[in-house]
Amino acid sequence: MGKLETISEIKNLLLNQPSAADLLRWQSDSRIGVQKLLSRCEKQQEKLLAQQQAFDNRLTFEKNAWQKGQIVAGIDEVGRGPLAGPVVAAAVVIDETFDMTIVHDSKQLSAKTRESLDAELREKVVDFAFCVVDAAEIDRLNIYEASRVAMRQAVEGLTTHVDKLLIDAMTVDLEIPQEKLIKGDDRSISIGAASILAKNYRDNLMKDFAQQFPGYGFEHNAGYGTAEHLAGLNALGITPIHRTTFAPVRKFLN
Repeated sequence: MGKLETISEIKNLLLNQPSAADLLRWQSDSRIGVQKLLSRCEKQQEKLLAQQQAFDNRLTFEKNAWQKGQIVAGIDEVGRGPLAGPVVAAAVVIDETFDMTIVHDSKQLSAKTRESLDAELREKVVDFAFCVVDAAEIDRLNIYEASRVAMRQAVEGLTTHVDKLLIDAMTVDLEIPQEKLIKGDDRSISIGAASILAKNYRDNLMKDFAQQFPGYGFEHNAGYGTAEHLAGLNALGITPIHRTTFAPVRKFLN
């Protein structure tokens, strides 16, 4: 019998797709440390498999389009609920090579994870575009119509011709076939990718506004009606980026 590998050596070997013979040998190893390593490795493999399966499920709408030779774009918007700042939409086109299994509805990812994905997402998607509709336009149109405008203009900003749109819970005024998906950012990879890019883009805009309009906590609350934001309104009044048709802001007009 050959010399047994150390637990540290086995740990390193497990990182590099060990052979079936190695795994079989380690399974009969009586050392508790070895069995803990194997158990941990098995759980990691199960997690990766589940993540891949969930990713494949969320590609169903895209795959259906690809099978018909169609180029499809996913569209999502962020910023409907805040009292200040714009609504931002993103349109994203992916293809069969896209492999970022972690992509999901931006609300299900931590800010740190979401931000860490931004550069890689921009690199790996086929095309992406943004549209920003400011507070004044939101007040003029209403937030629902402003969101639809943002989505339409994001699609129009793509350089890739698309044959179909996958949209989170809405439709837009374009002569392109559309599929309206309730909770689409959780059901479609391309919509999920759009939600991540749009959220990061808007959060960065709000951080810039925080420098221009200090005292409201825009860098923390992204314009939502937090206690810090409401205290800022009470102390400082409204800014040019506040949505004056939103009830919590309207009372500060006078």
